[in-house]
Amino acid sequence: MNPVPPALTPRERLVVALDVPSAGEALAMARRLAGRVGMLKVGLELFCAEGPAFVRELQKECPVFLDLKLHDIPTTVRRALEAVLKLDPRLVNVHVQGGPAMLEAAVEAVRAHRRAGGRTELLAVTVLTSLDREALAALGHACRPGDLALAYAKLAAEAGCDGVVCSAWEAAAVREACGEGFSRLTPGIRPTGAALQDQARVMTPAQALREGATWLVVGRPITHAEDPAAAAEAILAEMEA
Repeated sequence: MNPVPPALTPRERLVVALDVPSAGEALAMARRLAGRVGMLKVGLELFCAEGPAFVRELQKECPVFLDLKLHDIPTTVRRALEAVLKLDPRLVNVHVQGGPAMLEAAVEAVRAHRRAGGRTELLAVTVLTSLDREALAALGHACRPGDLALAYAKLAAEAGCDGVVCSAWEAAAVREACGEGFSRLTPGIRPTGAALQDQARVMTPAQALREGATWLVVGRPITHAEDPAAAAEAILAEMEA
C-alpha cells in the first residue's frame, strides 16, 4: 500500500484542463488562474502542437499534469516516459489497457526518475469518463464501467502505479480496494448547473470530494467562462462547502 499523503487544500486539489489549441492561449489562461489552482493539465492536443519548451514555460506559472495517456508496447512507453520525464511534470499517465508488463515498465521509468531527484507521480487511466455501458459493450466489455474501472485500478496498484485516473463514481471503491495512499484523479467534474458536454459519468465538485477524489479536473466550465478566475473561485467555494 502507498503511504497516506498529507491533506490537500481545495486549491491544491483543483486541476484545470487547458484544452485550448495554442501556447499563447494556454499561457494567458494560466496567468489568469495563477494562485487559484493546484495544477494545470496539458493534454495530447496541446503537447503535440507546442511541445516540451511550452511545458517548461507553463511550469513557471503552475505545476503541470501531462495527460498523454501513453499506450503502446512496454519498451516504447518506457522510452517515451524517459523523454517526457526530463520535464519533471507533477503527474503523468499511461493507459491500464497496455497491460501489466507495460505498467511495470512505466513504473520502472518513473521510479528511476525519482531516485535521480525527480518528483513525478505516475497515474494509470482506467475507463474514460466519456464511455458509458453501451459504449463499453461496443468494445466487447459486458460489465459496467465502474466494475471495469475497479478491476483496472487493482491492476495498476499491483504494478506499482501511484494512482489512477477514474470517474468520481469509482473513487470510493478504488480507495477502499487500493488504500487512501493510492491517488484518484477524477475528470468529468461539473459545477452545479453546468452542461455535461461530451462527458457521460460526471459529478459536482462537492460530490466528488465526498466520494474520495484526490484531485478534481475541471476544463470548460472554467476555461470557457466569461471570467475564468471567478469560475475557479466559485468551484473552490463549492469544494470548501
